Amino acid sequence: MVDLGFLLSWFPYIFLPFFIFIFFCNTNKPLSSSTSILPKSYPLIGSSFALLANIERHNQWAAEVLNVCPTNTYVIRYLGVCNVTTAYPENVKHILKSHFSNYPKGGELRNILSDFLGNGIFNADGDSWKFQRQISSHEFNSTSLRKFIEEVVKIEIFHRLIPVLSVTAETNSELDLQDILQRFAFDNICKISFGYDPSYLSPSLAKTEFAVAFEDATRIVSERIGHINHLVWKTKRFLNVGSEKRLKQATATIRESARKIVRQKKHELKEKSSLETTDLLSRFVKDEDLDEDFVIDIVISFILAGQDTTSAALTWFFWLVSCNPEVEKEILKEINQTAEETSYDDVKDMVYLQASLCESMRLYPPVPFDTKEAANDDIFPDGTIIKKGMRVSFSIYAMGRMENLWGLDCNEFKPERWLKRENVTGKLSFMGKDSYVYPVFQAGPRICLGKEMAFLQMKMVVVEVLRRYQVLPAASGNVFAPVFVSYLTSKMKGGFPVKIEKRTTQFSY
Repeated sequence: MVDLGFLLSWFPYIFLPFFIFIFFCNTNKPLSSSTSILPKSYPLIGSSFALLANIERHNQWAAEVLNVCPTNTYVIRYLGVCNVTTAYPENVKHILKSHFSNYPKGGELRNILSDFLGNGIFNADGDSWKFQRQISSHEFNSTSLRKFIEEVVKIEIFHRLIPVLSVTAETNSELDLQDILQRFAFDNICKISFGYDPSYLSPSLAKTEFAVAFEDATRIVSERIGHINHLVWKTKRFLNVGSEKRLKQATATIRESARKIVRQKKHELKEKSSLETTDLLSRFVKDEDLDEDFVIDIVISFILAGQDTTSAALTWFFWLVSCNPEVEKEILKEINQTAEETSYDDVKDMVYLQASLCESMRLYPPVPFDTKEAANDDIFPDGTIIKKGMRVSFSIYAMGRMENLWGLDCNEFKPERWLKRENVTGKLSFMGKDSYVYPVFQAGPRICLGKEMAFLQMKMVVVEVLRRYQVLPAASGNVFAPVFVSYLTSKMKGGFPVKIEKRTTQFSY
């Protein structure tokens, strides 16, 4: 039988011979190396060739192009679409703060993500977004953060993460650290946000139906964003074939699992009317005016944010540390200055570790790209003209690799760029960057509510893992060249296979 989904995926290339004819009919003069990086545009199809050629490495390609543009901004057109991409901090500030109301998520992006995220906070604009953000903000006060570390993260580390690593070390076996960290983060976000323990990081490391469905849905909606012609996925969705059929099945599984969590929470609150509202889900469930499907949208959005972002950041961090023993040595020195049982206050004050995590996310941001839609005509600070309905993107991945922002050593892993030494005490202190130069956690009204929670969780994991073990790539000779890919969040293609070696002394450095 002919695979209709496969045929539809090739629909944009029916006229490929015609496009190739146009390509060869264009006479091109010799170009400088910088000019040749810029995407060429042709009649009718615009820069489709450049997009297709770089579809598997769009983050890396965007960084290359933006680095040679005078204001680190380029306009690309293809098949009737016009997209502005920038890595210029003033433009980013313009989008995220100065003219925030003019750059919502937009109808096109919401349509792409709605089958998966519905009207959850990460796919919402306007009053719906404001309402969800206001309720969610109560989860991130200092009391909640301390409880998160002491009652959730530490238990998950000592009862689940460390035992898995210990068995791996004792048996001299391999494990996929990316998978382990995703499981760890999934348990944590479910516990703190919903008061529910999925026990995903279990000794068996079994794949659950829910987890597999979540990964499938994330990948497929990301592929929607990457499609040059959105008619392809829309037609496949209409006909319920190929990847769109799999997405429908995955979202059904996800929503059913989320519905069970929501109904269980409703039952708990009904049975114990005096039950303290200690988690995010309870706050939403107590509002009887909220539709159950809307609450499910919220659950899915928070799982996506809590699982994939911190696990992605930690995966790349452990790889970078394995490649930079001098950085690992400095982190171990800092760990050695804390008590054997690390507390909330200990991790909060670890400046070299904070710098190392920030530097890792500069090079490999958990969310490498963000796109908005212009509500009205506008002009960027660099002079770029914006028309109503245009897609406007900023590349976080590219911004972390701009020579004019970070220097000629911008591609090097150097935590020291985030530190300064105090003149009087001689102690190192953390030196943060402008959030529009480093928008890893967004900026302006949409700045990430969970930023401090994410840092505390990541620090605690690093401290308790590195004080006990050395994490090494499992590849022959420890030589491992990971590939950065991104769906809604970034990942290490194929996972991160590692060996775990127990330290001969508790604080060897």
